[in-house]
Amino acid sequence: MSNWVLLRGLMREQRHWGRFPGQLGAALPEAAIVTPDLPGNGERHALRSPTTVARMVEFCRQDLRARGLQPPYSLLALSLGGMVAVEWASRYPAEVQRCVLINTSMRPFSRFHQRLRWQNYPGILGLMLRGGVERQERLILRLTSSKGDAAEREGLVQRWLGYQREFPVSRRNALRQLWSAARFRAPAARPAVPLLVLASAGDRLVDHRCSLRLAQHWNAALEVHPGAGHDLPLDDGAWVAAAVAKWLAGEKGA
Repeated sequence: MSNWVLLRGLMREQRHWGRFPGQLGAALPEAAIVTPDLPGNGERHALRSPTTVARMVEFCRQDLRARGLQPPYSLLALSLGGMVAVEWASRYPAEVQRCVLINTSMRPFSRFHQRLRWQNYPGILGLMLRGGVERQERLILRLTSSKGDAAEREGLVQRWLGYQREFPVSRRNALRQLWSAARFRAPAARPAVPLLVLASAGDRLVDHRCSLRLAQHWNAALEVHPGAGHDLPLDDGAWVAAAVAKWLAGEKGA
């Protein structure tokens, strides 16, 4: 039995994984899948978000041990969660069996305008000035997903608004998470664990070439989805699950 830990990104919680944990479980029937929330999000929304990725790692380690789950863990992580996974694997390689990094970006491999596409600055600045939870969730969906027709997308927005009403992410915590992501710098050496990098060619939030550079610098396995958005598990979770299963099969056969 392998413990797979799924880590989300900025201002997202475990319910934002949608159907993906079930899809991954179907592809990896022997896996135990855990979806912890980072401090400031979801069930942990009342906690103060750390301003460093390293402190997020320490929180996750304590959380898993409190659940009775012992390492090593397989980490599958999106965006900011990818930074947490890299830091974890770098600091505690004996605790991490492998990492799957989805649409993540980090210094020094990518510049700021690539890590957050410059075309999005006006919308994000407007949100910071005017606020509004509904405006926020609609903007996030527009920037992170290419999924579905208008009715399906409206259903997603309403579901996400329900999450925010139940477990609201404060503006202060959102800024603290953004600050931790902006200042994170990847370790000088490649984490000493097997790495799979997944990227979305249709990512409107982050230039997908950030993932390509990361995979190249670290000589990691790479798969690119031709059309999905930044939230690849949302847009095509079945593709992600199949890519992970294929990679694991190659790992075992190597």
